[in-house]
Amino acid sequence: MKQITVNITNDKFPVFKAFIESLDYAKIIDEKEDRKKKKKNDILKGIETGMKEVELIRKGELKGTPLKDVLNDF
Repeated sequence: MKQITVNITNDKFPVFKAFIESLDYAKIIDEKEDRKKKKKNDILKGIETGMKEVELIRKGELKGTPLKDVLNDF
């Protein structure tokens, strides 16, 4: 899949957007929504990784860092 960025004047944007939306092979991606979705996915992946690490620490397969050591770093 290829991607292009097109700058359109404000007065012509609604017509151009409608045209692009009528094409079955083209998709408009809202940059703000895309960034929000990526940020949310990154947060969820971080939480998932953290939960896996907690489970490994509980099983003794991974060494954890004591909270006092983490707080002393600040």
